[in-house]
Amino acid sequence: MTYLKFIFIVFPVLLFAQVNKTAEDTIAQSATAADYIIVEGDSIFRRSIDLDEVMILHKLSFKDKEARIRYLILRRKTLKVYPYAKLAAERLDTMNARLASLKKSRHKRKYAKQVQKFLEDEFSEELKKMSRTEGQILVKLIHRQTGTTAFDLVKQLRNGWRAFWYNTTASLFDIALKREFNPVIEKEDYLIEDILQRSFQSGLLKRQESAIKFDFYDLTQKWVHQQGTKD
Repeated sequence: MTYLKFIFIVFPVLLFAQVNKTAEDTIAQSATAADYIIVEGDSIFRRSIDLDEVMILHKLSFKDKEARIRYLILRRKTLKVYPYAKLAAERLDTMNARLASLKKSRHKRKYAKQVQKFLEDEFSEELKKMSRTEGQILVKLIHRQTGTTAFDLVKQLRNGWRAFWYNTTASLFDIALKREFNPVIEKEDYLIEDILQRSFQSGLLKRQESAIKFDFYDLTQKWVHQQGTKD
């Protein structure tokens, strides 16, 4: 994903507080004042300041009222389920790291069961409150955050997550656990990514990088600009 990094070169030097004569002479001998930024309390002279990476997003517009309503509904559902996908990715990372440290199979099985119970207690009641479309979005976001489909997670973790995903998710929503997040092919997935990026930037959601690699600007060019359609 391409981000824009802005580096500002400041002319002339910014001086904070008083700089003693010796320091001024040293600077004058080594370079001109326009070459450096001096920050109070920092003895390191730098030619630039690295700022946080910023994504420039296109202005939202809609071809009609119905398109705007569909986007807002998708936004509401995405904001609702994203925290669960993010948490699942964090739990998976923790679990994999823990399992890798365990040597005996019985210890791994015991730990997997503990994680299963924890996930069921933490997620089950909330998942039951979700609609079918929210469940579909959740499965796709699980793939975005982990790089693994819900089906493969079941296969990978076996007993640990089998009951959780099949009994709680698939049976409730009648959804395909093999569903992937693919904003290159699916317009809805691109819109979900658009919603996420705007929510990350506004601070509404806490950013977690996608495990699936794609270029958001290329996607915007494809779905918004080249097709000549509005969101």
